[in-house]
Amino acid sequence: MNERERRLPVIGGRVTCTQNEAVPVERCGLCVHSSRVVIAGRELPSPARAYCSLCRGAPDIDMTKVEAVLCDDHTGEGFRSIANVIS
Repeated sequence: MNERERRLPVIGGRVTCTQNEAVPVERCGLCVHSSRVVIAGRELPSPARAYCSLCRGAPDIDMTKVEAVLCDDHTGEGFRSIANVIS
């Protein structure tokens, strides 16, 4: 984890995305700010980043097993769909 990432724990299937918003962890798999996910203590590329990078060969991520999300949203924007970037 670098200093620009926040480690957001998954609690009850939700992640506190911003100070005022907790979202289903599945949304993190589609968010541009989600850089990596943690499953069984291992950091893996998030599905959104894996799609847009050379990590396209990354394994499918079962978002229901994610324990934490490493998020690089340092401005408090919240969820932004990867579809806006790749379209």
